[in-house]
Amino acid sequence: MNSIGKLISYSNRIYQKHLSKRLKQINFGSGAHQSYLILVLKQPGLTQEQLTSEVKFDKATTARSIKQLEEAGYVERRVDEKDRRSYRLYPTAKAREIEPEMYKVLADLNEHLTRHLTPEEREQLSALLEKLYEGIKEESD
Repeated sequence: MNSIGKLISYSNRIYQKHLSKRLKQINFGSGAHQSYLILVLKQPGLTQEQLTSEVKFDKATTARSIKQLEEAGYVERRVDEKDRRSYRLYPTAKAREIEPEMYKVLADLNEHLTRHLTPEEREQLSALLEKLYEGIKEESD
């Protein structure tokens, strides 16, 4: 039996490859950028610190990704009026335009990823992965 970590890693690599290809089809970059943009779309006004905490990447990776998203015209950084040292992140009109397509890409890939599972197996897999994640997260906090 292969290790669980290896299977998750292999599956993630294949998933990321498909995700990058599909995102390029809607003229959006690849990598973790979609994770950042989705959170900014869902929670306009997040700070970079909040975003870093949510996506579980380091501050430098978040800063680079936000800079690239800003340069590409998807995110706008505004100085926080309560704390002038902090920036709030907002989606641009360009980001809102691709939002439905981005969600469709993610839904299609989720469907493709789990196509060999029954609805019950999908729920079970999701619950088990959530439990695994929560256990690992507790150890890393």
